[in-house]
Amino acid sequence: MLDLLGIVLTVAGLCLFETISSIDNAIINAEVLGTMGERARRWFLLWGLLLAVFVVRGVLPWLIVWATTPALGPVGALTATFSDDPAVAGAIEESAPILLAFGGTFLVFLFLHWIFLEPKEFGLRGERYFAEKGVWFYAAVSVALAVIVWFAINRQPLMAFGAVMGSTAFFIVQGFRNNAELKEQQLKEAQLSDISKIFYLEVIDATFSIDGVLGAFAFTFSVPLIILGNGIGAVVVRQVTVGNIERIRRYVFLKNGAMYSILCLGLVMLLDAFGLHIPSYVSPVVTFAVVGYFMYKSVRLVRYMDMREHP
Repeated sequence: MLDLLGIVLTVAGLCLFETISSIDNAIINAEVLGTMGERARRWFLLWGLLLAVFVVRGVLPWLIVWATTPALGPVGALTATFSDDPAVAGAIEESAPILLAFGGTFLVFLFLHWIFLEPKEFGLRGERYFAEKGVWFYAAVSVALAVIVWFAINRQPLMAFGAVMGSTAFFIVQGFRNNAELKEQQLKEAQLSDISKIFYLEVIDATFSIDGVLGAFAFTFSVPLIILGNGIGAVVVRQVTVGNIERIRRYVFLKNGAMYSILCLGLVMLLDAFGLHIPSYVSPVVTFAVVGYFMYKSVRLVRYMDMREHP
């Protein structure tokens, strides 16, 4: 059973991670919503939020736990971590490496794509070097996958399959995101209906939510806690979309904080999958520390720019 302090820390970490990893999603939402009518905007911000929380961030982690541990059944997959049944604990422990290898590989690949290929504000030394070596991204992920699979096969063959599925999921999701960037400009220029734009935003929201859902398993395997933490984070993202997007854009290193958090959580999941059990408090503490550091750098930069503009 999780103690109260552990639950609070886990939910807070999930909320922060979901919020920070969805900044790009909030920016896309705000820009597309700006081209829609008032009624359509209200509909998306209300019903779209319910869909995002209860369907995507609720059903998806439940399905993942159920798929990796089918012996639990649908109800057991929802309540497993709150159960005192040794059989349930044993089933979770046996299947955990598969899920952790899946999520860890996905998250590490996501970080590598950002550090090598995506435009960014350089927040740490070395980032510029990797950005100039973008051609090495595919070599890096190929070698990383080969190493993970090689060691996983000797430990548990299905764990190796989980890593391959994590790689597959990454490239599928990345394809959707690349297409979203192309479609965003077309939506601004084309005379599409508000209904079409709502459907587009829902698809994009589902795509961007994958990071938060998979990263959540570095915090806990408890589906109710994932729903609660990620759900609160989704609400925060919607509030950012409505009123504070320009202010958020000024904090240029927030994306760096999100991506280094993703790297840390991915490594935690992989290490845990290979038997190096990481205490449950590590993921939320690391997330708060990494995001806090880059938030501090962002605030300092904003103050410096303000001083230059208004001496």
